Amino acid sequence: MKLLTRIACLSLAAVMAALIPVAIAEDAPANVLGFKTKTIDGEEVALDKYKGKVMLIVNVASKCGLTPQYEQLQALHDKYNEKGLAVLGFPANNFNGQEPGTEAEIKEFCSSKFQVKFDMFSKVSVKGDDIAPLFKFLTSADTNKDFAGDIKWNFTKFLVDREGKVIARFEPKTTPDAAEVVAAIEKALAAAPAAGGDDDFDELLVGPISGQAVL
Repeated sequence: MKLLTRIACLSLAAVMAALIPVAIAEDAPANVLGFKTKTIDGEEVALDKYKGKVMLIVNVASKCGLTPQYEQLQALHDKYNEKGLAVLGFPANNFNGQEPGTEAEIKEFCSSKFQVKFDMFSKVSVKGDDIAPLFKFLTSADTNKDFAGDIKWNFTKFLVDREGKVIARFEPKTTPDAAEVVAAIEKALAAAPAAGGDDDFDELLVGPISGQAVL
């Protein structure tokens, strides 16, 4: 009797172990639009506000040799924002401490030095044990197999289509105005929005998405 009870308990444990990953997978965001983060002013925002837009997600830094890419990112915003491009800047201090400032200091630097008008967010970690959930999603082979891999430096760029799917990745030294980046953005913008979309992105109303992750 004790043996049968033990076998039954082991079987139950095996079933539970098999079900737990499934439950976690079901709760995890299916794409970039399923995440929440905080703006550089500390306000929580759901990325589903960008549904219908093409996103360029970039980990940025203020004291890097690549920091002048801010100017090119702003130029992309100026040229393509009204056509549906959203540039999203995420300050990160992962590489040689090149983003040491507070959010207020980063905001002031971006505004005064590069006249940044595109959306900026609170500081995050883009690698390591404390990696933010969004960047874990972007770099994990389990969730983004086509463009997975650790971020190697500041100003890595992920291009995301109107439905939240990652469609391209550009490494730090590939500048925002490089021909391949511009071509990929224009191709994504030319793709028709999904049925039910709205060209007036600022007025787009999107219902809540289950399983949103907070950075």
